[in-house]
Amino acid sequence: MNVAVQLEPHPGAVPSVRYRWDADTDILTARLEGDDEGTGGSGSVDLEGADGSWLILDVARGHISGVEVAVWPDVRKRPALEPPSEVEEGRLAVPSRPSSPGVAALEVETHLRAESDDAEAVIYFRVGSTRPARTVRLARDLLIELDPQQRIAGLWLLNVPPFPSTGPLP
Repeated sequence: MNVAVQLEPHPGAVPSVRYRWDADTDILTARLEGDDEGTGGSGSVDLEGADGSWLILDVARGHISGVEVAVWPDVRKRPALEPPSEVEEGRLAVPSRPSSPGVAALEVETHLRAESDDAEAVIYFRVGSTRPARTVRLARDLLIELDPQQRIAGLWLLNVPPFPSTGPLP
């Protein structure tokens, strides 16, 4: 797993997150609101799990601007799931490749694991193998873990609204 990013300070207040469920497709989208500054490419970082799961990190103006859970991995439920208590704030720049400076598009095959609390309000995705990581708050309800090489190691979605049906997560 090798999605390297660059940690930068937020240019202003930490953005909020707007969640949206698509009941027909089971896609969960989390969009950062209020983080419109920056220059750089637009596109996506697609994380494909060996089980067919997909996480898509949306990139706008060179920075991660949202997350889509397009195809869910199996979700392991835990009675309680607490995000890390030590969290720094920042935003993540996705460097463009010299061959495509205006486009930040990358597709990576990796192992994805998902866990949620019983209420499904906290969802954690581990990206790749378990390794030491620090946690960065990209938005009020969106945390990303970075390993020592600044590669994405995990993703926390907090205060997720209920799925628009009575069924569990896909």
